[in-house]
Amino acid sequence: MFHCRENELYDLNRRYEKGNFECIIVYGRRRVGKTALINEFCKDKPTIFLSALNASSQENLEALSKAIYEKSYPGVESAPVYASFDAAFAEITRMAREERIVFVIDEYPYLAKADKSISSRLQHIIDHIWKDSQLFLILCGSSMSFMEYQVLGYESPLYGRRTGQFKIQALDYKEMTAFNPELDEEQQSLVYGITGGVPHYINKLEVENDIDEALKNNLFNTSSYLFEEPENLLKQELREPTIYNSIITAIAGGASRSNEISTKMGMESAICAKYLKVLLDLGIIKKETPITERGGKKTIYAIGDNFFRFWYRFVPQNTSAISAGKIERIYDTLIKQHFSDYMGLVFEQMCREYLLRYAEDLPIILSDVGQWWGTDAKEKKEVQIDIVGTPVEGKEYIIGSCKYRNEIIGVNELELLKHYATVFGKGEKYHYYIFSKGGFTKGLQELAGKGEVKLLTLEDLYK
Repeated sequence: MFHCRENELYDLNRRYEKGNFECIIVYGRRRVGKTALINEFCKDKPTIFLSALNASSQENLEALSKAIYEKSYPGVESAPVYASFDAAFAEITRMAREERIVFVIDEYPYLAKADKSISSRLQHIIDHIWKDSQLFLILCGSSMSFMEYQVLGYESPLYGRRTGQFKIQALDYKEMTAFNPELDEEQQSLVYGITGGVPHYINKLEVENDIDEALKNNLFNTSSYLFEEPENLLKQELREPTIYNSIITAIAGGASRSNEISTKMGMESAICAKYLKVLLDLGIIKKETPITERGGKKTIYAIGDNFFRFWYRFVPQNTSAISAGKIERIYDTLIKQHFSDYMGLVFEQMCREYLLRYAEDLPIILSDVGQWWGTDAKEKKEVQIDIVGTPVEGKEYIIGSCKYRNEIIGVNELELLKHYATVFGKGEKYHYYIFSKGGFTKGLQELAGKGEVKLLTLEDLYK
């Protein structure tokens, strides 16, 4: 079943109805739903769909030849092979004169790797033939760095040929409720914390009514797809998966600065930096810097993909028990009881998404929302602010805290926020927000009634 992506689908169809040549670039990390979007768009349209192979140029030419032949003879098992890609493209040109055709090259980086001249060939035919045709060309890829530098980048032969681009992101916490609408807010947030809003992982988790059973059967199970997904993805994407696995493990274990990671790896900093960049390009890890500050000594690395963070938090240390089929014995004590602690960072992410996308009647127009950390000079200790919302203009800021705990939050949390605001020290006025799963004391609610603070529960985020 196709969920979400309505805006992207609408825009693709709007462009299609105009009848002009289009060269649309669709890219995003693996499993995020790019091909599902394209298939939904193409399902009622004449289409030539090439799923490029991580193979030789000749094998890809054979696949393209079959895709072209299937357009006229659906279900065909074999097809004549064109003499060259130019000959295949010439046939597509002929077909596009007769009707509006969508031509999809999925996993375009595989084709470009197999035939180094393919981008130049596409550039030439776009410039001289297709730009005046009714062809609807889609180039899709999962290699973020390749698509951004070798397709969209200034030095690419295809630079300037695109008519539109779609960077497909994981779903946010509220969008993904479409997959399991029967779940309550706490269950929805946990599914988000496990899958990171990646549609493929949501589907593979197969939550029906019981998340615990879904996890036991579809993640903490050696025969399940998700159990080996991080390792399989690293093997699929990278030449040295073992090294990358060790780097992710180091970050999951608390090494956050580049020198800490390289030391833990026993690797020179410059070499480690190259591996880190690859993981950044894949979206598996991310760089974090205190908002309002530029990168530098305060830059840290964290796992940016929630599924990877969840997997590395709970699977490796329990692999022996899982492999022995003893998940029932350890699930409650070694896994489930730590969910609340794990969900702390996920809740912060949800609260930032709420402020940027869903909150109404905000006191300022937000430029960005992030976290901030720095040194409290008076108390000589490091402080961290969960949420800092920066303004488009002016010096009014939102300062917030996020508590994913069952305990009720009191006035002392507001006082702490006010103190942290003085340490932050960049604003002339601050608006305080406190997000709490467990609710608030009567005293704090009274202050909220006077306008001193905005209070939001987990349920409020889903309204």
